[in-house]
Amino acid sequence: MTHTTFPEPSRRLADTGVLGDVIADFDDVVRVHAENAAVEDNGAVVTYRDLAERVRVTASRYRARGFGSGLSSPPVGILVSHTPAVVEHLLGVLYAGATYCPIDIALPVARKQSLAAALGVDRLFAASRELHEATTLGIHTIDGDPVEVDVEPYSPSSRGDDPAYVLCTSGSTGTPKPVVVSRRALTTTVRALRELFAITPDDRVLQFASLGWDTCLEEILPALTAGATLVFDKAAHAGTFPPFLRMLEDRRITVLDLPTAFWHELVLHLYEEQAGLPDSVRLVVIGGERIDPTRLRQWRDLDLGHVRLLNTYGCTETTMITHAVQLNGPGTEAVVTDPDADAPIGRPLPHLRDHVTEEGELLVSGPSLATGYGGLPELTAAAFPVADHGSGPTRWFHTGDLVTRGADGLLYARGRADEQVKVLGVRVHPAEVEARLTAHPAVAGAVVVGERLLGRTSLTAYVVRTGETSQAELKHYLREHLPSQFVPSRVKFVAALAYTSSGKIDREATRRAVPDSASKGAER
Repeated sequence: MTHTTFPEPSRRLADTGVLGDVIADFDDVVRVHAENAAVEDNGAVVTYRDLAERVRVTASRYRARGFGSGLSSPPVGILVSHTPAVVEHLLGVLYAGATYCPIDIALPVARKQSLAAALGVDRLFAASRELHEATTLGIHTIDGDPVEVDVEPYSPSSRGDDPAYVLCTSGSTGTPKPVVVSRRALTTTVRALRELFAITPDDRVLQFASLGWDTCLEEILPALTAGATLVFDKAAHAGTFPPFLRMLEDRRITVLDLPTAFWHELVLHLYEEQAGLPDSVRLVVIGGERIDPTRLRQWRDLDLGHVRLLNTYGCTETTMITHAVQLNGPGTEAVVTDPDADAPIGRPLPHLRDHVTEEGELLVSGPSLATGYGGLPELTAAAFPVADHGSGPTRWFHTGDLVTRGADGLLYARGRADEQVKVLGVRVHPAEVEARLTAHPAVAGAVVVGERLLGRTSLTAYVVRTGETSQAELKHYLREHLPSQFVPSRVKFVAALAYTSSGKIDREATRRAVPDSASKGAER
């Protein structure tokens, strides 16, 4: 298997005014805060000095395996889970000048293999000793490899467009799309987020997000390039709120970055219990989907005036966050406090520009745009065209999100220009789920749509059967191939799919043909 062919970079680092690199920022912090706690794992502390040494060892071992600077270097596929070892591998790969490609250890085996194929990796490195299911790929470890003592860090002096990492998004063809993010884009964003979050060495940032999605980079890199402490704790994923809240207090967490859906449930718990967050928490960052106005109103009714609530927006293709707005806490604009209005997604961060087309689609431009889709030049050209929207020709990313701009300059979400939806903060193209469903021998056709259920977006599948199968069996089948966010909450069986006059599947007509009251028996 050959590794992914990366799109040609459009500009060099020197052309953007961005100097240095995210690894240089980390090294600067190590020199100043060597004895500070860099990572804390269930109470056990690793200092910046010790973390830097482990990062150099990891970088040396990856270089010895043939992973190094430049577009010609193959990407490094790494199995990741909620362990501090992931930090050493992430920074070690970046230190070596290689390309970081994480794959969540919790994913189904079939999904791991499809992601590896899309990323162009033919082997995976285990970031921890956690047990994993066997795959057709070789699973390797670098723990016992020899170490070169004086390994030099990657230097971005002339190659700021070298790839830093590749992550996959859901694709309309039924296969994942690898998004290539450059060193320049990553460095630009991390520096912007340090400022947006106002991260200092006194902060203690909880590691909460899945380490296979880019939200985790919002937690890890701003913290570790500002001298803050990144905190791992099993109670972050306990599944119930009392141990989660006790952990926040015990670990003196100051910054939380949460999916909006999880935040909704947290707010409901706090409101019903008339409880608050520990006094240590100063910032809560949310994002990923529409905010429920009721939950925002309940948050504002709680005694949380000292906590900044920051709503954020961004895409994998724009390198994490591009827009933000503060909705509560010190310094909140009065214009965004209407308890019954839809919450805005914000304004662009200072390093970015945005444009709203006549159709209402949001376009984003700036140095944090991804290089493109690895090995997919036509798709890259369509999604990242060069256009002049008032300030000269430049690259723009077509987000596919529909927005309106208020008189105050804030953007408000108004849905999607295509069928994509966000489920628990993850962008899902229904066509990818449909393609997997129709591969089942008892399925002749399928339509998958996003619906609002109990205050959150979830998927519903409308399926035409050709043989014996059940809702439970199809869900089990999907779980063996796709991430949990891609598995529909409901499966409804229909006699046939509806089509438009041009022969395309009519999703809305198919959905309308199955009233909820008449479909309960068909779900069994």
